[in-house]
Amino acid sequence: MQIAIGLALLLGALTMATAAKADPCKAIPDRGPMPSYLHRGAHFSGPVVYVGDGDSLCVAVGQGPSNWVEIRLEDFYAPELHSPGGPNAKLALEKIAMGRNAECVANRQSYDRVVATCRIGGRSIGDLLKAAGSIEGGNGYSQGKQ
Repeated sequence: MQIAIGLALLLGALTMATAAKADPCKAIPDRGPMPSYLHRGAHFSGPVVYVGDGDSLCVAVGQGPSNWVEIRLEDFYAPELHSPGGPNAKLALEKIAMGRNAECVANRQSYDRVVATCRIGGRSIGDLLKAAGSIEGGNGYSQGKQ
């Protein structure tokens, strides 16, 4: 009986930990089209309110998570979060972008996010990451370099 209770508590804790890791950005639905204001070529801006990994972040275009746009940076391919270098890539993006105003141009939808080029202080975030010494090598890196 005690083992069953212990397992139930462990499973509950793991479920809560997983839920806490989910990104809070909800402007783009998990399934379905992007909002029309994020069409290809659309300009939008706001503070960076969340960094998911080394090449994805959320920009608040309004108040609350339903107005937070998840962005996959178009010009930088960070190592995956669970791979070597992934946690450091996330820290680098947090240091560069968190809380700062990002000006972005939408390209296309990728799952529940928009692939976009974003600038902080007039420089692309990808260029800022490269200048800071961040190493590329995540999914899509070889396609992006062709």
